[in-house]
Amino acid sequence: PHLLGRYHRGSGSPYMWDKVGPKKKRGPWLLQPDNFTPSRRTPWGGRRIIEDLKADLVPEYPGTVGEAWELSVEPDFPSRLADGRQLDEVLRADPELLGREAALGSTALLVKLVDAADDLSLQIHPADDDPALEPGHSGKPEAWYIIDAEPGAGLYLGFKEAVSRGEVEAAIEKDARRDELMFFVEVAKGDLFVIDPGTAHAIGRGVLLLEPQRVTPGLRGVTYRYWDWNRRYSKAGAPDPGGHPRPLHLQRALDVTDWNGPREKALVDRIRYPSGAAASGDSASVEMLASPAGPLQSDRFILRRLAGSGTLEAPPEDRLRSMTVLEGTVRILDEEGSTEVPRGQTAALPATLGPTRIDLERAHAIVCGLA
Repeated sequence: PHLLGRYHRGSGSPYMWDKVGPKKKRGPWLLQPDNFTPSRRTPWGGRRIIEDLKADLVPEYPGTVGEAWELSVEPDFPSRLADGRQLDEVLRADPELLGREAALGSTALLVKLVDAADDLSLQIHPADDDPALEPGHSGKPEAWYIIDAEPGAGLYLGFKEAVSRGEVEAAIEKDARRDELMFFVEVAKGDLFVIDPGTAHAIGRGVLLLEPQRVTPGLRGVTYRYWDWNRRYSKAGAPDPGGHPRPLHLQRALDVTDWNGPREKALVDRIRYPSGAAASGDSASVEMLASPAGPLQSDRFILRRLAGSGTLEAPPEDRLRSMTVLEGTVRILDEEGSTEVPRGQTAALPATLGPTRIDLERAHAIVCGLA
């Protein structure tokens, strides 16, 4: 446990010790693994986040979980460190931890796990500079990394080639099905998609994914719903034919849709990178998935996949990142000590983290940062 003969840093303590006494912890922090949103918010949620990813971390958790907000400074569901401190408060107290985001005062990175046991609503996000955004609201570009998918499961991505705004408005006026106007794409493990503002979309039933987003610190990311499958819910959020539908935002959804962009295969080819299933049984590897230079080009996200068994060397980066372990175990070793990240756990990697050695044990992990 003693790296370079100095000291060992436990994952939960806010301090490290050396010969001159306590010093502020500057390296990685484990985040509490149970930052789940209420089931009434995600009536489409299932049990795979609990049973497949976090069974050892959150045993015997009742009910369903649609979303786990793994790394978040968003006001509604903020993350806490393993020692109980709120991540946003830690970052605001020490902007150096943020690197290039220091001027924001906190991070725009938001990372979720999403389990769609049923179809999500057909929805869309506005751009940050949309003049009609209400005070306190932010755009929400996002990416989806497919962890697992049932046979035939997939995503709804944009409207079909010949569908016009007028046809969508007509379907809304008749209260007709809107999924039939959208392009459906089957997915496989390891597929990565980047969803820009203005693209109508929905996660289909049977998909488990990791979802990094960009949300301006202190604001709430906005979602406008086109349609929610004519479902009705009780006040507790359970399906109830005699209940009430979730609110839709039809005019705003229509207004922010990019009607002139690519459709169908042209859209999918632009926004998808099929990286394949992670080779967790092979020797250690690191693969760039998305960045401004590709292989999936994005001016918003830098996403990497770590896989296999063995040791990798990681240089410092001038940004806060997250590391979410989906299989196996990852151990992060730097000049301050060692932090073990088990399956189902996310660690925050601040900009102050120096060069590190990363030991993988039959691992599969995704590192998320903002470009």
